[in-house]
Amino acid sequence: MQQEFQIATRGQGLYEFTSELRQWLAGAQLQVGLMTLFVRHTSCSLLIQENADPEVQGDLQAFFARLVPPSNDPSMSYLRHTYEGPDDMPAHIKAAIMPVSLSVPICDGALGLGTWQGIYLFEHRDAPHQRRILAHISP
Repeated sequence: MQQEFQIATRGQGLYEFTSELRQWLAGAQLQVGLMTLFVRHTSCSLLIQENADPEVQGDLQAFFARLVPPSNDPSMSYLRHTYEGPDDMPAHIKAAIMPVSLSVPICDGALGLGTWQGIYLFEHRDAPHQRRILAHISP
């Protein structure tokens, strides 16, 4: 079974889509298996992260902004790929160091996530985007 999910982003940040995945899985009527997710873009990532406290998402975003600042920051003057603005190459760098695919076990017909875990698209660009995530379920 395969499904493409579209996530509309409003700029940099984490966008949870766990509930959409759970709803799709419920229709699959599969008790045991594996869900694989793959984001079809080069400037965003996928993460499994805490979904109880929004400060976690804010802190993650602040950390990666500090780790990889925009290309107009003096520390990033070595970057050449800046055609689409100061967030262009930094978004590619972030996507290169974070996962672009995830595997989640299916246990008793549900995603095998922990109590506080959610599945997120991590948008690394400033402008809004329509992101596509390919999901595959295998028994």
